[in-house]
Amino acid sequence: MGVAEDAHNARILGSGDHTIVLAHGFGTDQSVWKHLIPHLVDEYRVIVYDNMGAGTTNPDYFDFERYTSLEGYAYDVIAILEELEVQSCIYVGHSVSAMIGVIASITRPDLFTKLIAISASPRYLNDPDYFGGFELEEVHKLLEAMKSNYKAWCSGFAPLVVGGDMESAVVQEFSRTLFNMRPDIALIVAQTIFFSDVRPLLKHVTVPCHIIQSMKDLAVPVVVSEFLHQNIGSETIVEVMCTDGHLPQLSSPDVVVPVILRHIRNSIAV
Repeated sequence: MGVAEDAHNARILGSGDHTIVLAHGFGTDQSVWKHLIPHLVDEYRVIVYDNMGAGTTNPDYFDFERYTSLEGYAYDVIAILEELEVQSCIYVGHSVSAMIGVIASITRPDLFTKLIAISASPRYLNDPDYFGGFELEEVHKLLEAMKSNYKAWCSGFAPLVVGGDMESAVVQEFSRTLFNMRPDIALIVAQTIFFSDVRPLLKHVTVPCHIIQSMKDLAVPVVVSEFLHQNIGSETIVEVMCTDGHLPQLSSPDVVVPVILRHIRNSIAV
């Protein structure tokens, strides 16, 4: 087992002529794909892994300097693909991992035939001419709350992001994976995400990109999907689903799984 493969708990499931890579977002781990994986493994070679900093990874491997930018995560993706000898893949990235995939694809376009971005945003902060959904003051308050009482923050943040109450199984699942992160690592990861700005890089994307977005998402306003559509340099397709929340693959799998499968199959049929 290679170093990157081991550090990121990378697994290969199923087999087939085409490789599908599933990359999770902040506060989750590879278990976020549990509803999708059974629909893929009979047809495809599926690679799942955990982003460094997820509660399932060894915190000793977390490099506080490397992960102050999304590029550090993008290089991880490339290292995993190289170790697993992946020639090309369809990359399905959720939330921040969608932008990590964008960066990785600019660096190594040969490794990617298609990017499928779910709940993706190139920038979370508002600008005078851009609506990312968050004011700077709001983000500072959120980070302060993480610092002062991480467990309490998780309990409040999870239902907002999922779009449900604390009693829902999905909220409890997200709370669990969020709380599994070491608080100081979670804070750094959140800072990196909230202060990232991938907008200048979008024009350099050459890999076709499918953008899948919930109609209602606390973290990513629906207008962001149109911004990506207009600014990504490659061919793009946008699909807005009538789902609620930032983790639709967990909260609305009956809607989302068929959508993702269709985008994967369309990519291969072309």
